[in-house]
Amino acid sequence: MTEKGELEQLLHRLFSDQLLAVLGTQSRRGPYGSLVAFYATDDLKHILFATARSTRKYENLMQTPQVSMVIDNRTNRKRDFHEAIAVTITGRVTEVIDSERGGFETLYLKKHPGLLDFAKSSACALLKIEVETYYIVRQFQQVDELWVCD
Repeated sequence: MTEKGELEQLLHRLFSDQLLAVLGTQSRRGPYGSLVAFYATDDLKHILFATARSTRKYENLMQTPQVSMVIDNRTNRKRDFHEAIAVTITGRVTEVIDSERGGFETLYLKKHPGLLDFAKSSACALLKIEVETYYIVRQFQQVDELWVCD
């Protein structure tokens, strides 16, 4: 078993290096995957991402807020089978409310300045995953779980 502090350091490094994640949502029609730009808060309790309210992803989130997200560092080379790290995050999504939006939006845009116009648009929702669990897979079969508690 790996120490909690070691896992948190690994997550911080991975999340600072990666810009994109795959978000898994669910609707009555079935599962749906979306590529999103993300930001993880320092305490690892929240993952932020933005989307237009007109998207299928947003519609799915409003119907079923329980989600998964995958973030990894693969390079599409054979060595990835033993060297890549993949993290599956589970949690519940809520839209960031106005009183929180300024602080969270600043953090998100610090990592993704090219998304300024998109994120500031009235058609855009800033969303946060309230993280429940991180499942960390490395060295092909080593799996660790990190539970996030309030």
